[in-house]
Amino acid sequence: MNPIKGVVRVVFRLVAGAILLGMTIWGALAIYYSNIASVGFRTVLSSAFAFGTMMGLLFVRPRRRAILGFLVVFAVLVVWWLTIAPSNDRDWQPDVAVLPYATFAGDSVTIHHIRNNEYRSETDFTPQYYDRTFQVSKLQTVDLFLSYWGPTLIAHTIMSFGFEGDEYVAMSIETRKEKDEGYSAIQGFFKQYELIYIVGDERDLVRLRTNYRGEDVYLYRLNGPREVARRVFLEYLQDINQLSAHPAWYNALTENCTTSIYRLARPYAVRSWWSWKLFTNGYLDELAYDLGAVDRSLPFPEFKARSRINERSQAAENDPDFSRKIRVGLPGIEG
Repeated sequence: MNPIKGVVRVVFRLVAGAILLGMTIWGALAIYYSNIASVGFRTVLSSAFAFGTMMGLLFVRPRRRAILGFLVVFAVLVVWWLTIAPSNDRDWQPDVAVLPYATFAGDSVTIHHIRNNEYRSETDFTPQYYDRTFQVSKLQTVDLFLSYWGPTLIAHTIMSFGFEGDEYVAMSIETRKEKDEGYSAIQGFFKQYELIYIVGDERDLVRLRTNYRGEDVYLYRLNGPREVARRVFLEYLQDINQLSAHPAWYNALTENCTTSIYRLARPYAVRSWWSWKLFTNGYLDELAYDLGAVDRSLPFPEFKARSRINERSQAAENDPDFSRKIRVGLPGIEG
């Protein structure tokens, strides 16, 4: 046998095997994390799918017949998967029970259901909402918050839009969880959570993380033309109204707090934002620094250290001037 053909054949079989393995794992997990029946039944069904695939590939000959049978079953599984529809009508946890939406009148936009919960602890709070009208022409700034709850590879991202008079409205893209439902990164790949854009007062979205969850939070002013900031703001509102009318699934890889920001905020960068750091988004500030999307008057380590706002947030606590006080002295922010 030609040695080159032999190597090609081996490589082909390895690649095909890896693809079949990935498809089998995905199919088994899709069945297990579905809501079609009890956990016990789903465990049996997902195990049967994986075991049946393995037995077919090992013992059915010719092997192409086993592969064809697998592809037919997998196609049925995918068709079923695509029919699983998201919903806005579930028994939601109280912090995500109310969807925001926006109405427009010329240059004015009224955002309805801006969240402003009153917290006594992370889990003990009184849900509160208000409506506020903003003039789009008075939008001046866009800020990025990164909130770290554990390993620094991963962070939660929040965008905040600043208007004349130190008025800010923050937007956080999150999972919309039902009552008694916890978060699982694995489940986040398998249509277990709807997507929600929480529009909130910074005293809610930021203070919750710094003062009650004990997360490390950093605040960065994004550079860019105001007309771009206004366009991004309106794109956020269009997405918010779209979700209010047509629910969508959260996906831990393709539709999450950071990849959605990439889609909405990429006009800010002088070069493309696309990077592996979007998926290990704890490095998103470093990416923004490298691309010139934030202040670069300081070396990055010093810039990051001075951008941490936990002490400012804890000191401001219930101050009505919370948003201005957490920004005092930050790199690239006047005042």
